Amino acid sequence: MSQRDVEHLIGRLVTDEEFRDRFVANPRGVLTDLVEHGLGLSVAEIDALLTTGGEIWQRAAREIDPRLQKASLKCGRRDIS
Repeated sequence: MSQRDVEHLIGRLVTDEEFRDRFVANPRGVLTDLVEHGLGLSVAEIDALLTTGGEIWQRAAREIDPRLQKASLKCGRRDIS
């Protein structure tokens, strides 16, 4: 089940701007919260996610078609439509 959780988490990092911003600002805190709420990540997977630079998630999000992005209601966000 862990691989499915990793794939879901990476997908969310790429498509959910608000989640990605929280993760980049505090990856350990976000992962701790997710695991406490049932996300099945191993210690090795958590370590790998923590050592992966936050820029990769930002770069992937910039490259993916905006239609695949979760809409954000944050103030000041530029319109991507």
